[in-house]
Amino acid sequence: MKELPTISQFQVFKNRKTILKNPLPFHRANFEKYGDIFKVNVGFRKAVIFTRDATIIKHILQKQHKNYEKSELQTVDLAKYIGHGILTSNGEHWRVHRRMVQPAFHKKKLIGLLGIMKQAIDSELKRIEPGTTQDVFPLMGDLAFQVVAQALFSRYDIQQSMEQLQDYTERNQKMLIREMRQPYLKWWFKLSGKINKHLALAEQGRKILNDIIEERIASGEKKDDLLDMLLNATYEDGTHMPRRQLIDEVLILFTAGHETTANALSFTLHLLAKNPSIQDKVLKEVENTDLDSEDLMQCLSKLTYTKQCIEEALRLYPPAYVIDRTAISDDIVQGQIFPKGSLVLMSVYELHRASAFWDAPEEFNPDRFDISLRRDYSNYYYPFGAGPRMCVGNNFAMYEMIIAIAQIIKQYRISTNLKTVEVNPMISLKPVTVPISFEPR
Repeated sequence: MKELPTISQFQVFKNRKTILKNPLPFHRANFEKYGDIFKVNVGFRKAVIFTRDATIIKHILQKQHKNYEKSELQTVDLAKYIGHGILTSNGEHWRVHRRMVQPAFHKKKLIGLLGIMKQAIDSELKRIEPGTTQDVFPLMGDLAFQVVAQALFSRYDIQQSMEQLQDYTERNQKMLIREMRQPYLKWWFKLSGKINKHLALAEQGRKILNDIIEERIASGEKKDDLLDMLLNATYEDGTHMPRRQLIDEVLILFTAGHETTANALSFTLHLLAKNPSIQDKVLKEVENTDLDSEDLMQCLSKLTYTKQCIEEALRLYPPAYVIDRTAISDDIVQGQIFPKGSLVLMSVYELHRASAFWDAPEEFNPDRFDISLRRDYSNYYYPFGAGPRMCVGNNFAMYEMIIAIAQIIKQYRISTNLKTVEVNPMISLKPVTVPISFEPR
């Protein structure tokens, strides 16, 4: 078997400040130095395997997905803050609850949510000040936040509670990132009470959601939203989810549902603002599409170039920039052995920028995804993951992003003086700031 190049724990400690702020340059430097797979020692007899090898990634996510499960980074570390929902669980627990959540995102259900989605987007876009330059990242965060809140709860009167919940989850995410990138300080985080402080925030967030659920049950109203669907979902024996499990699923839909979309929208707007000729092509497509039509799904299906722009932005800035898995039993792929218990971090960010698969990979070129060209990128394009654990809300997110981009470009010519967005890799890949100028058309 191949002996993997290994980065010592000393090297990790030496680069600790850089890694804490942004580990992507550290990943890039080591991929360039050692090739598509290497190992990092992170503690006594503990190591992480990093790879950007397309064959290995497809093998783990799709071909032999049954031999790999989410690692403790998610099922323990992340789960202690956002619960054991479909994002942070494995095995039968995951399979059962995935089957219960999946129907909420079937096409027929999404058709019913598109109107709610567009209404929330239009309302948030009124906050754009024409003729000014604004940081669109917080704006897109609020937009995606409102879309998820409306799709989940059908309520506009819980803004303060939702903002509190958003604050708690963001603070906990920052703590979790420190735990992951500074494993040598875990003893101090526990001893100093930092972890307990953040666990208390998580419980406050749960109480907010529990109060909303209690109010819905007490009202007896049927809203036909995502919360109703989850309240009515049953196990094979006809019983409903226990309350804590219900809160776990709602919390994960809320957290993952708005954050990743806000990131992707911000990056897409930056890329369109930098490329006026591409923006003009989007305008030509959207100005002839009536998104106030009753058949909104049919309208969205016509916005193929707008979708290509989003797909290309997701290639350059994938929200899930790394995917983690642990080997359940020994496995061999590409002549490389993965012993039972191996923790593998697959770099989607690096794979999406690999010159072996993409022409001029650093360029923003939406034509790559022109379906008439019949290119198949499925072996090295994973914006929503792949295999059975592919993101359950991928279509919801895509429809939301198409509507938002179409409505913005239809109303404004956008531009920016920012050449490159500084990224902030947290649980998902965030931008630091995205200044955009909005000139009314």
